[in-house]
Amino acid sequence: MITITKIPFQPTISSPKPTSNFQFSGAVVNFNLGFFERSRNSGAPRLLWADELGEMKFIRKMGRGCFKGRSSKKERKVEIESASGGEDVFDAAAAEARVQPDHLVIMVNGIIGSAADWRYAAEQFVKNLPDKVIVHRSECNPSRLTFDGVDRMGERLAEEVMDVIQRWHGVNKISFVAHSLGGLVARYAIGRLYKLSAKRESANVPGYCSGEEANIGGLEPMNFVTFATPHLGSRGHKQLPLLCGLPFLEKRASQTAHWIAGRSGKHLFLTDKDDGKLPLLLRMVNDSDDLHFISALRSFKRRVAYANANYDHVVGWRTSSIRRQNELPKSNLLVNDMKYPHIVHIERGANEDGTSRASSTVGTQVIDLEEEMIRGLNQVCWERIDVSFQKSRQRYVAHNTIQVKSYWLNSDGADVVQHMIDNFLL
Repeated sequence: MITITKIPFQPTISSPKPTSNFQFSGAVVNFNLGFFERSRNSGAPRLLWADELGEMKFIRKMGRGCFKGRSSKKERKVEIESASGGEDVFDAAAAEARVQPDHLVIMVNGIIGSAADWRYAAEQFVKNLPDKVIVHRSECNPSRLTFDGVDRMGERLAEEVMDVIQRWHGVNKISFVAHSLGGLVARYAIGRLYKLSAKRESANVPGYCSGEEANIGGLEPMNFVTFATPHLGSRGHKQLPLLCGLPFLEKRASQTAHWIAGRSGKHLFLTDKDDGKLPLLLRMVNDSDDLHFISALRSFKRRVAYANANYDHVVGWRTSSIRRQNELPKSNLLVNDMKYPHIVHIERGANEDGTSRASSTVGTQVIDLEEEMIRGLNQVCWERIDVSFQKSRQRYVAHNTIQVKSYWLNSDGADVVQHMIDNFLL
């Protein structure tokens, strides 16, 4: 049975492969199948469709009146439920059977983005792990709200996450997947949501770096994954590749970024000096006041940084992979994987003791800001996964292709999304 009804915010429905798109406005649309379904939580209409069916095949099946039998893996139905502050994506069969997955995945958009940016990846998550995950595509920081600054966006995200947790009683694990600026926003939000409880022995899981038992919003933290996130900011040589590494342009950009991107521009270029404090990104590499930034990161079983090794004109390779220039893999060492052709290098971080090695000053000499951020973030271990679209026709939009922002324009990044799902810690 396939039913399509209007939901409050007029969605665009798309599948991961080129098929028909449907836009709805106006009254309820029904294909005369005689049934309507509603959300078991809010009573709002819910939306179902079949995966990987061509337009003619879809219409022929609709003409038969209904789909019979259980959905196969290829025809798995995905449900999207509109909610205040975003959309929840989960498996329709599990919802009908009243079997709720226990793992909540929060997806966060980047600058000038929206919940729609993660549509493809969210659907792939549910189709690959139907009885394991519920995916929430955040929408508290869309469009121009991404100019409000990392801190304000992070506060909004933290509130939204708590609302989602309250709506999905029964989930007990949480993961974050974020793109670009959204990675910094997610790091701020988890610092706000972090709470420490009694200690227990460390789980025997690769990448689990601490024996502390902590929770994020009351849930067990599992994966913290970023895609092309400027962890070290955009200030510095070639951290904003669009400027071609020209010192004059890079200096001017740091002076004028706030004219274009507001407080977010100040945070990215480390020019913010609120109340005489250190730049926000520098504070975010340690615990600060009532915000436990590094403790929150440490609480996750895995921390993963996907980074474009080339052709990303918005976020440089060093800042997205949290490395120094001499730590970047040499191009002749990059080897393609047949299953994931655009994954060219994987570096699994070694466990560290978690003690702080960073200091704002040594005597009277101020440490380089980028170096201090690298040291601070490396208090916890990271998996660094380098991506290259060098042979792709979509290489010039690598910043969006790495997350498959739009399947029509960025489909070559599908193997990167699949790599994330295949390695997701459940």
